[in-house]
Amino acid sequence: MFQKAVKPRGRPRSFDENDALEQATRVFRAKGYDGVTIDDLVAGMGVGRPSLYAVFGDKRTIFLRVLRAYAEAKGARAAKALLSPSTLRDSLVGFLREAVESATAEGSAPGCLLVCVAPLVNDAEVRQFLQDAVAGGLALVERRFRDAISAGEIPSDFPAVARASQVLDLSRGLTVRAQMGMPRETLLKDAEEAADLVLLPRRGNATPEG
Repeated sequence: MFQKAVKPRGRPRSFDENDALEQATRVFRAKGYDGVTIDDLVAGMGVGRPSLYAVFGDKRTIFLRVLRAYAEAKGARAAKALLSPSTLRDSLVGFLREAVESATAEGSAPGCLLVCVAPLVNDAEVRQFLQDAVAGGLALVERRFRDAISAGEIPSDFPAVARASQVLDLSRGLTVRAQMGMPRETLLKDAEEAADLVLLPRRGNATPEG
């Protein structure tokens, strides 16, 4: 005899969890952390209040999930932009352009969740997450400089650590300017020029080697 199929308990979800988190990202980018209410998340994510708490948790839990997913996706795009091109300059331009494109993405509030929203959240776990994200970004850019030194593209005494910090500072600056309403075209042009500034030789050196 055929056994009767066991029906799953409860009603099936009427929403996609990843899509709901993406919508939550838009809500937090638009209103900041403190400005967001549960009602905002319910409306923005398209999830009923009971399902929101059951599946995603409270506002803080949702924000941490959103922050991790956002940082992972942004980090993957930044790494691809930085490590894929053959020349160091193209790598830096790609990295900075990615920051601009992400900060000016159509359909989202200008700026960046990591740069413009999360630093204002008074939460120890969020602060630690941001510190770890910055350290990871620094290591990635420094690695690209070290690879360029090994390839003879820049001199062996190139200040990789200091210039890696400058690249991240430039990236954050472009992002903040995007939040202030600076046009994307202007920021993309500035990204190109910023890459050239980073590659200027150290004082006392006429030209970089390679």
